[in-house]
Amino acid sequence: MSSLSQHSPAAADKDARLAQLTAWLGTLDLVDAGSLRPASSDASFRRYFRLDVVPALRDKLGATLIAMDAPPERENVPAFIHVDGLLFDAGVTVPAIVARDVDNGFLLLSDLGTTTYLQRLDADNANFMYSDAVDALIKFQLTSQAGVLPEFDRAFVLRELNLFPEWFVERHLGVTLTEAQRAQLNKVFDAIAANVLAQQQVFMHRDFHSRNLMFLDRGNPGVLDFQDAVYGPVAYDLASLLRDAYVQWDEEFVLDWVVRYWQSAKQVGLPVNPDIDAFYRDFEYVALQRHLKILGIFCRLNYRDGKPHYLGDLPTVIDYVRKTANRYTELKPLARLLDTFEDKAPQVGYTF
Repeated sequence: MSSLSQHSPAAADKDARLAQLTAWLGTLDLVDAGSLRPASSDASFRRYFRLDVVPALRDKLGATLIAMDAPPERENVPAFIHVDGLLFDAGVTVPAIVARDVDNGFLLLSDLGTTTYLQRLDADNANFMYSDAVDALIKFQLTSQAGVLPEFDRAFVLRELNLFPEWFVERHLGVTLTEAQRAQLNKVFDAIAANVLAQQQVFMHRDFHSRNLMFLDRGNPGVLDFQDAVYGPVAYDLASLLRDAYVQWDEEFVLDWVVRYWQSAKQVGLPVNPDIDAFYRDFEYVALQRHLKILGIFCRLNYRDGKPHYLGDLPTVIDYVRKTANRYTELKPLARLLDTFEDKAPQVGYTF
């Protein structure tokens, strides 16, 4: 056991799970357990490892597979399996489940490669890559049924919004909101929630963005990190894709792709707002709900979970929030609230 494990219960627990995972893989006769190496990092408690397939099975399974370690007390493996099936049935490329030990939180999955959309996207290829992503999104939405996934209801929406004052405002900026400021913020939250909940509902991935889409030569894109899918507002996943926390495009490009999606969605009968201006407002409101949540989550990942690298993406998300809040009268109190935080900016290393 390493010295780190000796001094860190969390590290010791991870080492114990890694030994358990390796032992399980060794019983399958599918992969070389000794070839196990990290495959990717994750904002959750999940870990992924890549392994070499035994030579006799490479024609059938490919050269490598991915082992997922998802501690069952923290992660919902049955939900992953359920949504994987929904996406597959919709014709979307997702990892195939090769083997499973659900009780212990282990899955062995097909490998969708190492190239994310984020790594490949540029001005020259963005149009064809987003075309593939929008096609995949529409396929998933067309299979939507009420009652199959958890509902993105008012309590859900507000719980996510309240991550913003708790973790970004109070923990990150060190600001205690006055009663008047909290009342203003709650009024903005109510306006956001009203729009989000008024939208037509479809299957919703919840994190349909450049880090969770894999670039593939066939069946592009491969879709990952879908276990938190819900039944929610039709514009949400489009906002996740085009108002991405990790890559920012000119507004003209975003508007063009919102229109393209809207036209395609209408053509196949998806329940988008029939007026493009109203749909764009829906898109903006649900993007704002998502971005306020993200500001809270990125700060929580730093302070609670020891993952500081997400703080580097805060300026992009703040820029999205500011621009949207300034475009709508009922959201302007949020912009004014951000103005009052500007003197905190030097302490946290960026400007508002």
